[in-house]
Parts: sequence; C-alpha cells; structure tokens
Amino acid sequence: MKFAAYSNNAAALLAPLPTLTPASVVDILVVAFLIYQALMIVKGTRAGHILIGILIMVALYVVALYTGLEALRSVLSYIVPYLALAVIVLFQSEIRRTLARLGRKRWFARGYQRPEFTEDILIAVRRLAADKIGALIVIERDIGLRTFVESGVRLDAQLSSDLLLAIFHPGGALHDGAVIVQKDRIASAACFLPLALTPTLSSNFGTRHRAAIGITEETDCLSLVVSEETGRISVAAFGEFTPGLSLREVDERICTHFGVQRSAPHLIEEFAADIPMESDPAEREGGGL
Repeated sequence: MKFAAYSNNAAALLAPLPTLTPASVVDILVVAFLIYQALMIVKGTRAGHILIGILIMVALYVVALYTGLEALRSVLSYIVPYLALAVIVLFQSEIRRTLARLGRKRWFARGYQRPEFTEDILIAVRRLAADKIGALIVIERDIGLRTFVESGVRLDAQLSSDLLLAIFHPGGALHDGAVIVQKDRIASAACFLPLALTPTLSSNFGTRHRAAIGITEETDCLSLVVSEETGRISVAAFGEFTPGLSLREVDERICTHFGVQRSAPHLIEEFAADIPMESDPAEREGGGL
C-alpha cells in the first residue's frame, strides 16, 4: 500500500506541465517579484531567521508527506496549520512597514516642492555640528507622525534656526529627544521614537542614531542626526543610514527625498560645508535620546 501511494505521488509529480502562455509568464513574474520584495523586507532583520525556520518546517512537512514518514507528518500536522497565524503575529512590524511603503508612494502626483525651511535647518545643523551638540531632527513627508508628536512636548511653532539651537542647547529641558518638523513648523520636541533593532547595525550606534533609523523604517520621514561626540552629520531615510555628510550633501538628500531639484542656496556657499572631524568614521557614534 505504501509503495502504491508513493508511486501515485511520483506519477503526480512527473505529470506533464501545463502549457506556458503569456498570461502564465506574467503571473510567474509577478509572484517572483512579490517573493523577492518579501525577502528584501526581512533581509538583515530578526524576522529573517524566523522565516527560515518556518520554511524549514514546511519543507519537512512536504518531505514527510511524499515519502510516507507518518510519525513526522503527524507531529508537523499539528503545527503547520497554525503557521499562518504565527506569521501574522511574528511579522506584524514588517507587514505594517510594507503596507506603509505601498501607501506612501505618490502614483499620480507630480512631485514635491523644495521645503522653504531647508536653509534654517542647515544653519542650525552647521552650528550644532561645529559645537558638537547632539541633535535629532525628523522631517515629516506623507505619513503622519501624530503618534510620535504626542509623545513629546507640543510646540507648534514657526521653524527657525534660532529655535532649533535653543531646543538642543545642552542642559535644556527639551535637549533630549527628537524634534519633529511638519511643513514649516516645529510640531513637537523631546519626542520618543522607536529604535531600530536590525542585527546588522553597528554596535557603535547610540540611541540617537538607532532612533533616527527606527522612525524611517516605519514611516517615510527623513531624519537628520548630529553626533555629540564627533560632530558628524548623518541622514537616515527608508531605513538606510548615511553617516559623515557635508551640508551640501545634506541639502541634496533633503531635495532628493522630497523629489525636487536642488537649487544651491547661498547660505551653503557662505558657510563652510565640510566640518573637520577629530574621530575616525568607525569611532563610536553615541548619545542617548
């Protein structure tokens, strides 16, 4: 009986494949693209190891099913049906992030206008970097940051370089935490942000830098970070972190993030963009929120 069942399974596997049509090719390509995107989302995260474990269990179940390993199949039959629920629970942050990425795409819009407040931010960042004052500035784009705005001290004030410098002044009540910028206004200061927990991140990254990356993993905002140890300026967007940028490069990142052409403001030409650093790039980037 077992041999007959095995022969039937083998015959089913060796059955002729269906005819390949243009619609089938498109179907295969779309499925392959979705699988690739799913793998890229979990690549380098803790969820990647969980996904590998789930795939191993499914593979073992298929092998047991087609080779007649009844004991193994019986054990796995109690586990495999609950894998769908386990995926939803274990990958809830990745699923939320993926849906947010789909929702933040402007499919029919013509683009953004260059933020008018960019020069004020660049002036403040230059001063903060020169004085080695730690800072974290988050610029909102499409996805609202209301949850994080409410975690800090609500300001709703007109954005200016002087106000940013006052907020991040060492010893001030609002120094620790992030400043969230909405359009041309500072919505809130001393905000708490989610920390990036990606295992591939350098252990040298402090809380401020992990928060800058973490908020961009969940939303489409742009984060500017100034290290209080080295004065190095860094930018985070879409979960990617770029350290050691000049003011000109920061301006280009802002314009690129908002989908507009850079207009070379005179303030960047007036002030030196390259701030001398005393530490090696691999040196510890620290500072708590």
